[in-house]
Amino acid sequence: MDEGAAPLLEVRGVGVRFSGIIALDALSFSVSAGQVCGLIGPNGAGKTTLFNVVSRLYEPTAGSVRFDGRDLLRLPPHRIVAAGITRTFQNLALFPSMSVLENVMVGAHSTARGSWVTAPLRLGIGREEARLRQAALDVLEEVGLASYALHPAGGLPYGTLKRIEVARALVAGPKLLLLDEPASGLTSEEVAELAELLRALGARRGLTLLLVEHHMQMVMGTCDKVVVLNFGRKLAEGTPQQVSGDPAVIEAYLGAST
Repeated sequence: MDEGAAPLLEVRGVGVRFSGIIALDALSFSVSAGQVCGLIGPNGAGKTTLFNVVSRLYEPTAGSVRFDGRDLLRLPPHRIVAAGITRTFQNLALFPSMSVLENVMVGAHSTARGSWVTAPLRLGIGREEARLRQAALDVLEEVGLASYALHPAGGLPYGTLKRIEVARALVAGPKLLLLDEPASGLTSEEVAELAELLRALGARRGLTLLLVEHHMQMVMGTCDKVVVLNFGRKLAEGTPQQVSGDPAVIEAYLGAST
């Protein structure tokens, strides 16, 4: 991580309003390439709203977002994956009747090399499917799920399903991975294992991670920096140790009074 380099993701003065309700208010922060950044705060603080702005599901009413030197807000939603951003969702969005491999291949299809000319003629479809299948198998190996490749996703343990969703997001080869509450519903042991996996993936791939998370064990064990939101505004920013000791954060988020 080059501290002197320009940020990979730069959020400046972003505001979002819904029918007069302020969801984000002049939010600014940046994430460097290779960094693991946590976005925390009480329910309704605006964390998922920010994710939806970065993934172009929401249009901000103010501010700018730059990614890898580009104006992200000029990109349509369907170009976000190709630009290098993928995400997981708070509620799992897997297909239970499909195999684990097929679920991961759904993420790989965003990198397909076919075009509107070749697709109707099915030119090179076999080779392309083989490429996508191998890419999905490689990612499953990387997250420790190769043995589940042909198993239907339905009925697998919740912690395994979380890893499958991470694999599906990884297979497109992102520069920035957005993780929406990856530790929710996991046991303490599963949280520790997932934190270790994410750190390893980040180091091995040079991947930048931005995660929304309530589980402080995950935040403390994974993040290089933390941004704290409260009522749509930035309350604090710093290392996990710095923000966990901040009196304003303790009062607003961690539940103690100063």
